[in-house]
Amino acid sequence: METRERPPAVALITGGARRIGAGLARALHAAGMNVIVHYRASGADARALVAELNRARADSACALRANLLSLDQLQRLAEQALARWGRLDALINNASSYYATPLHTLSESAFDELVGTNLKAPLFLAQACAEALRKTRGAIVNLSDLYARKPLKARAPYCAAKAGLEAMTRVLALELAPEVRVNAVAPSAILWPSDDSLSAAERRQTLSRLPLGALGGEDSVAGAVLYLLSPAAAFVTGSVLTVDGGEGLL
Repeated sequence: METRERPPAVALITGGARRIGAGLARALHAAGMNVIVHYRASGADARALVAELNRARADSACALRANLLSLDQLQRLAEQALARWGRLDALINNASSYYATPLHTLSESAFDELVGTNLKAPLFLAQACAEALRKTRGAIVNLSDLYARKPLKARAPYCAAKAGLEAMTRVLALELAPEVRVNAVAPSAILWPSDDSLSAAERRQTLSRLPLGALGGEDSVAGAVLYLLSPAAAFVTGSVLTVDGGEGLL
């Protein structure tokens, strides 16, 4: 009797072209998943990453562009992601904006961007992907932040948006159960800024406040996401897994 090989699970990763997002794409791909790398402005990075993954395993990765602040483009992203391999098993809401917004200079446009990328987009993308995820009994993992629960000076919209993201995670875990599990990962010091804006002294100061004494690196976040997508986490939903080197204990 002929047996059909089960098709690979498919994951959509927002902001998947660089840094933590690229680390997630590589880790999920190495675990056997097909990956859809979403990007907005990092087209060259996304195409290079997809080419790398397809060299390792043919027809296993693709890149899709969308501005997540546009609900029309967000809906189209969900449709294109589902159409690529005919299924969707995981949505990783990783894309994020992050910058200082002191109260005396805070603008409405900065508020809208920070809340839009960190809260609004994950909510409406979850809405757009919900039906497909129900069919595969899939999962959503939202990338939160330690600072959803710990105040960070001059970043009120960002912290508020991430706090909202964690609340949204718990609500959607109830609303999409039992077919779809919804969890979050809350990192802290994972990678140094890509623009080398921190001096050596500032880096030493950052490490000194981490009980584990080192940055987590991309693999620490990828490992947490892989766990939450795995059968080992089949009874885990509505949870926030903190990956912060112990910083939240201080």
